[in-house]
Amino acid sequence: MGTFVIRMPDVGEGIAEAELVEWFVKEGDTVREDDIVASVMTDKATVEIPSSAEGTVTWLGGEIGQEIAIGADLLKLDVAGEGNAAQTPAGSESPPPNSGATSAGRKEVEEAKGSVPAPKASVADTVRPASQTASMPAAPNRARNADGKPIASPSVRRRAREAGADLRRVPGSGPAGRIIHADLDAHLNAPATSSPAHSSRQRTSVEEIKVLGLRRKVSERMAAANAHIPHITIVEEVDVTALEDLRQQLNATYASARGKLTVLPFIMRAIVLAVAEQPALNANFLDDQDLIRQFGAVHVGIATQTPNGLMVPVVKHAEALSLWEAAAEVSRLAKAARKGNAGVKDLGGSTISISSLGPLGALATTPIINKPEVAIDRKSVV
Repeated sequence: MGTFVIRMPDVGEGIAEAELVEWFVKEGDTVREDDIVASVMTDKATVEIPSSAEGTVTWLGGEIGQEIAIGADLLKLDVAGEGNAAQTPAGSESPPPNSGATSAGRKEVEEAKGSVPAPKASVADTVRPASQTASMPAAPNRARNADGKPIASPSVRRRAREAGADLRRVPGSGPAGRIIHADLDAHLNAPATSSPAHSSRQRTSVEEIKVLGLRRKVSERMAAANAHIPHITIVEEVDVTALEDLRQQLNATYASARGKLTVLPFIMRAIVLAVAEQPALNANFLDDQDLIRQFGAVHVGIATQTPNGLMVPVVKHAEALSLWEAAAEVSRLAKAARKGNAGVKDLGGSTISISSLGPLGALATTPIINKPEVAIDRKSVV
């Protein structure tokens, strides 16, 4: 038997660390090669980390929400053979920083609860207001990850949100009590046991949602952009009746063969023409280097709302795309972002961005510039 160390891989160019957002295994679990063991978040994408060996998990290298450096120990396995422990950097045997438990404390918990330690409960689960406890129906014990959330994949969580289901009420039948799609189906299809007497009762529950992963990255980037970039907003009202007539004519003629056009590809074309006249707008300002990097290529970031938060997929080389090619690329990127499988290459490298309210409309808005860019276009159709 030997020890095999899985280290945090390089998850993107220029990325020094990534936030641990989910563990798919716990100590004592047996994993096979290529099994997904963890999910990490960078400021560009969520990346799943596979196991590069088969063995039994003996050590986890961090808590949910912790930043893990590229190359740092992420997980250790007991494996058949020598393993790769000889290559492990000195000092990696110590527990992860801010883990909240010493080795001795962890041993006591394991001896008290068995060979496999139970996931830690969050403060919100340990200390709950009396009014909330009284109003919440009793439920059997559920396996939870380190931040107190039930263990489930992102796709299960998304389905639960869309259906309005509380995963804390769903028994998990997967490994380590993990909630799988079949468990959610059974919960959603179960007959209601009771109905409220009326719908006008006061609501006293308080839900605490820890800001992790993409939401935290977005908030950090927006705060940094707002602090470092002087924002000047110019609002113009433009009559696009002729453009809308052209769009409808093109769709009537070519939609069946080329796909439908929204207004967005036309806005992208307008940006391409505008930055050709004002190239200083198609640039990055690197304030820590006192450097402006001006681009010939026009890589347009499209601010996209997803179930997991705001993402900015990038249409590369918009200057070389036709209206239909731009529309197809926007559609592909938006679908990938909303499904959570947009890659690092899809989410990085923008030189200028568009923030679109679509048909919601607004007379004036002040979007935050996507740092280190120097300009952002806000499209609104009224």
